[in-house]
Amino acid sequence: MASEPDTTEVRKPHRFDQGALERYLCRHLPGFPQHPPEAMRVRQYSSGQSNPTFYLEKGLKTYVLRKKPHGSLLPQAHKVDREYQVQKALFAVGFPVPEPLLYCSDASVIGTEFYVMQHVQGRIFRNTALPGISPVERSALYIAVIETLAKLHSFNVNSLGLQGYGRGPGYCKRQVSTWRRQYQAAAHANIPAMDELAEWLTSNLPAGDTEEKLVHGDFRLDNIIFHPTEARVVAVLDWELSTIGHPLADFAYTVSLWFWPRSLKHLQMANFQYINNIAGIPSAEEVIVTYCRCLGISAAVPNLNFFLALSYFKVASIMQGIYARYLQGNSVAENSHKFGSMVKPLAETGLLVSKKTSFATESQPCSTGELFHQSKAGKEVLETVKDFMKKYVFPVEMEMVEYYTRNKNSPDVWKKPPVIERLKERAKAEGLWNLFLPGVSGLGQLDYALIAEETGKCFFAPNVFNCHAPDTGNMEVLHMYGTQEQKKQWLEPLLEGKISSCFCMTEPGVASSDATNMECSLERDGDSYVINGQKWWSSGAGNPDCKFAIVMARDKNTSASRYKQHSMIIVPMDTPGVKLIRPLSVFGYWDYFHGGHFEVHFNNVRVPASHLILGEGRGFEIAQGRLGPGRIHHCMRSIGAAETALQILCKRSAQRVTFGKKLYHHEVVAHWIAECRIAIEQARLLTLKAASKIDAMGNKAARKEVAMIKVVAPRAVLKVIDCAIQVCGGAGVSQDFPLAEMFAYIRTLRIADGPDEVHLSVIARQELQDQAKHLSAHL
Repeated sequence: MASEPDTTEVRKPHRFDQGALERYLCRHLPGFPQHPPEAMRVRQYSSGQSNPTFYLEKGLKTYVLRKKPHGSLLPQAHKVDREYQVQKALFAVGFPVPEPLLYCSDASVIGTEFYVMQHVQGRIFRNTALPGISPVERSALYIAVIETLAKLHSFNVNSLGLQGYGRGPGYCKRQVSTWRRQYQAAAHANIPAMDELAEWLTSNLPAGDTEEKLVHGDFRLDNIIFHPTEARVVAVLDWELSTIGHPLADFAYTVSLWFWPRSLKHLQMANFQYINNIAGIPSAEEVIVTYCRCLGISAAVPNLNFFLALSYFKVASIMQGIYARYLQGNSVAENSHKFGSMVKPLAETGLLVSKKTSFATESQPCSTGELFHQSKAGKEVLETVKDFMKKYVFPVEMEMVEYYTRNKNSPDVWKKPPVIERLKERAKAEGLWNLFLPGVSGLGQLDYALIAEETGKCFFAPNVFNCHAPDTGNMEVLHMYGTQEQKKQWLEPLLEGKISSCFCMTEPGVASSDATNMECSLERDGDSYVINGQKWWSSGAGNPDCKFAIVMARDKNTSASRYKQHSMIIVPMDTPGVKLIRPLSVFGYWDYFHGGHFEVHFNNVRVPASHLILGEGRGFEIAQGRLGPGRIHHCMRSIGAAETALQILCKRSAQRVTFGKKLYHHEVVAHWIAECRIAIEQARLLTLKAASKIDAMGNKAARKEVAMIKVVAPRAVLKVIDCAIQVCGGAGVSQDFPLAEMFAYIRTLRIADGPDEVHLSVIARQELQDQAKHLSAHL
């Protein structure tokens, strides 16, 4: 049987009677397996510098045991009973901690007190630089850490039932005194910097030290278990140092990573590494803003220099304690002999931060003049895309128009012109490929939003970079929710640009503004599903390279709630019963390049059950995960179209003369130009805000902002295009300019991802909820 990761055989100083433990658990731990004949397996976790921690496995059940170490211990340390108490209180209110199952104060069982908790499956990162993780996921993981810490600090101690868990007022003074005593008890040599730092802390205690919040005391990355695949915290570990006190001490301890001494960059064993200049890791400023936003407090954090200095003093004292246990021969850490050399540089760093008044990192200053900050990689890719568009895309626009004009009565009109394949190969060779997908490109939504705007200036440009709808949405669905088999069969060819796809959701027979009206049915039949129904506005279905559709259908036999009756399933386009009925025009335009918008019927279409995505009744859940980023892409591409329209407007107004003067000299035209620029800038800023919020907090948290941009962006862009048409006159509504077709396409956006009225209802509902929360918080 495979061993639990990051464990070893129980080390000699920490061995105990495993048989006695198993007999005790059989008698006292409910649910502990009684019958498997094999003995309980015990492994020791290699981490944990204080209380030895063990992995227990009996039959199919797994547990974790924490105990005091053997031997002489520092005063007030290793209180495993307190760990058990606080985890029990937090588990009861839904905070992510392992479920505590059993506490044993009888030291005769294994030689010390101990407690047992549920084993939590997930990811633990020992290296704070998060190697092997994409920049976007790095950012999401760190933001999740800070949000979890803020949630901990939001609890009322009395509501947790932890009255008396700590003394509260005077916490800062006690912390300085406690860690000073701990250091002095373990000191092996005279280190003047530690004495100087202790004196500074004693003389600079914050005024009004009366905070009474639950603090973890050792809140850091390697004390956190993340979900196996999501950037979500599922458990916070190691509550030995938890107490009641000032939350900023906890926060500063976490933020101290951003000011870690350069001289200790090479020391990887301390679980505190130098993290600046690593792509994706948010800046100290971003971390501070995120924490304050979650708690609804000002981002001007008072006395942060004190709490950071205290953090370094604390860490230095802990390192000294670990080294002292090494000298005594009872340290858990295998590399504890190195920890003594860390004390002096940590104390010196504490003295340096005590003098700081600004806490922006060197590589990421607080003030850049930008409202929304692109990553370095995002800026570089954007400039490369702009250069690519200028050199290769814009020069072939007329060739594309001529191809569709020449073939409009030929079946070849649904095929992509040969020039597209050449451009795609060039873009792929330059690394400008699948830029929309964070897990592949490493770019966040904010980074990609600005790229999408650039590609939106030309109708075929998104396809060149494999960033075109509906394939982008389908790739996101398969990337987030697909099985390994689904990804291999369908996602990989899409990512390579070898095939295309379509998305079938809207139906002709019902009002699709309420998606629960959908009638296309899905019925399980053995190891298959049978689909019957009609869909339309299935974009891309006419493309000869379209090999499959993702279809949203309703379970005929379920009694589940209305939002859990629908599922999404992969349907190959060559499956018997799939029939393309007709293409649908948009204001007379057929949208040949994007494979048209087709009505598609499904008549007793049978596909394997393995084609179902995520599970039955999960369709709306998938749709919500798909729509946030996709809507941002649409909005930013449309803003790119608005820039093109404004460029046409300005050029035309400078060329044409009416009533003895250039058009732009007429005040009404000049005002149109000004209003168009204002509308574009407003729409862009709101869209970038939505993108930034998705990067920081996820799709669900940005739902209101996404709904707002779906209303604002198409309206703004339509205004710009309409002004451009008006200035161009008759030419503006003809095929000589792209304006009429642009207007037709953008007008559909007010329907395609839900009508304005639905988005306005969502915005109003969420605004009322936000106002109610704000009101209750001040009562």
